[in-house]
Amino acid sequence: MTATSTDERASTQLRLSDPTVRTFAQLLVNVLGVSVTNFTVWFAITFFVYLETGSVFATGIIAGLFLVFTTLTGIWFGSIVDHHRKKTVMQGSAAVSLGLYTASLALYVITPAEEWTNPASVRLWVLITLLMLGVIVGNLRSIALPTVVTALFDESRRDRANGMVGTTSGVSMLVTSVLSGVLVGAGGMLPVLVLAVVVLGGALVHLHTLRVPELHSVAAGEDDKGIDLKGTIRVVRAIPGMLPLIFFSTLNNLLMGAFMALMDPYGLSMMSVEAWGLLWGALSALMIIGGLVITRTGLSSNPVRLVLLVNMALWVVTFVFPLQHSVVLLIGGMAVFMFLMPYVEAAEQTVLQKVVPVERQGRVFGFAQSVEQSASPLTAFLISPLAQFVFMPFMAEGGAGAQLIGSWFGTGPMRGVALLFVITALFGLVLTTYALTSKHYRNLSRHYRDDEPLEPTAEPEPVVALPVRQATADLAAECA
Repeated sequence: MTATSTDERASTQLRLSDPTVRTFAQLLVNVLGVSVTNFTVWFAITFFVYLETGSVFATGIIAGLFLVFTTLTGIWFGSIVDHHRKKTVMQGSAAVSLGLYTASLALYVITPAEEWTNPASVRLWVLITLLMLGVIVGNLRSIALPTVVTALFDESRRDRANGMVGTTSGVSMLVTSVLSGVLVGAGGMLPVLVLAVVVLGGALVHLHTLRVPELHSVAAGEDDKGIDLKGTIRVVRAIPGMLPLIFFSTLNNLLMGAFMALMDPYGLSMMSVEAWGLLWGALSALMIIGGLVITRTGLSSNPVRLVLLVNMALWVVTFVFPLQHSVVLLIGGMAVFMFLMPYVEAAEQTVLQKVVPVERQGRVFGFAQSVEQSASPLTAFLISPLAQFVFMPFMAEGGAGAQLIGSWFGTGPMRGVALLFVITALFGLVLTTYALTSKHYRNLSRHYRDDEPLEPTAEPEPVVALPVRQATADLAAECA
C-alpha cells in the first residue's frame, strides 16, 4: 500500500478527537435511548398479546397495523424533516411518543387483567393502537438521522458514519431483546410502560442540551410546497435505476412481511419468552459487530451491488434454517441475519445520501420508506390467517402435508409455519437474482459511480436549542 493511499484511508476514519464525530456520537446516544424504548414497546406488545391470547392471527394483525402506519406516514414525515430543523423534529417526535405512552400506561392500570386474554377486546386493541402510534412517531427520527449524516460528513466518510448508525441499532436490539422478554415475563406490560415514560422524558431533557447542525436553511420559498409528492417523484425518476430499486425493495418487503408476522410465534414455540428475549439480545451483538466492521472498513465501491448480494445471502439463510425444527438452525440463521443487516441499511443510505439533492433527502427517504413498506402489511395481514387456518393444519398430525413430506420435514402446526418460511425464501431468491441481472441495477450502479457527490457546506450552521414546548408546537402545526 502506498503512502498516499494510507493517508487517504486515515483521512476517512472517524475519531472521537474530531469535534464533528463527538457531536454525532452524543446525538447517537440520545437516539439509542429512544430507539431502545420504542423497540422494547414494539417487541413487548407482540410478546404480551401472543402470551395472553395464544393467537397467531392477533400477532399478524399487530404486524400489519405497524406496517400500515409506517406506509401511510413515511412521505408525510419526510416532508416534516425537510421543512423543519432536525432537532425540532426529534424533540417533537419524542414529546408525542411520551404523551401516547403515558396515555397507554393509564389505560393499562385501570383495565381488569382478564380483558387482555380476549383477542377481540376493544381495550386491548386501543392499547395496541396507542402503543403503535407512539412507536411510529419515532420513525421521524429514523428519517431525520440520515440527513444529519449528510450534514456532518463528506461523501468519503458517510459509509463509516452509517456504520456507526448500524452499531447503534445493534446495541438497541441487544438491550431491547433482553428488556422486552424479561419485563413482560416478570410483570406484563406495566414495567415496559413505566420504563417508556421515564426514558422518553430523560431523552427530551438530554436533547435540549445538544446542538444539532443543519446543512442548509429550512426549506423555504420555491421549495416550500409542503409534502410536494409530485416533486419528490420527479427527483426519484430523474435518478437512473432508482425507481426499479425501490420497486425491488417493495417486493422484497412483501416477502419479509412473513417474518414480522410469524418469527415470534415460531421462536416462542421452542423456548420461553425470557429465553427468546435473551437470545435476541445475544445475537444482536453480531449486529453491533457488523456496524463496527463497516465503521472501520467502509463499504464496497458499489453499494448498490452490495445491497443485492446481501439480500441473496439472507434469502439462502431463510431457506435453510426452517428445514428442521431445530434451535441450532434457528440460532445460526438469525446470527447471519443480524450480522448482515447493517450492510443493507448502510449501503442503501450511502447511495441515497450521494445521489439525492440534500434539500429533498427527507422526502425521498420518507417516500422510499412508504413505498417499500406498502407491500408488507398485505403479507402480514394475509400470512397469519394463511398460517393458522391453512398451513398449520396442513402439517399437523394427519394433515395432507404431514403425510406428504412429514417423514423428513417434520410434523406439527409449527412445521406449517416453517414451510411458509421456505416458500417465501424461494420467491425471494428468484426476485433477487432477477434484480441483480437487470439493466436497472447496472444503470443505478453507473450513476452512483459517475455522479458528482453532494458536498455539505464547510461550516454547517449550528441550531440553537429550542424549548420542547416550541418543538412540539411546530410539529403539531405541521400535522394540522
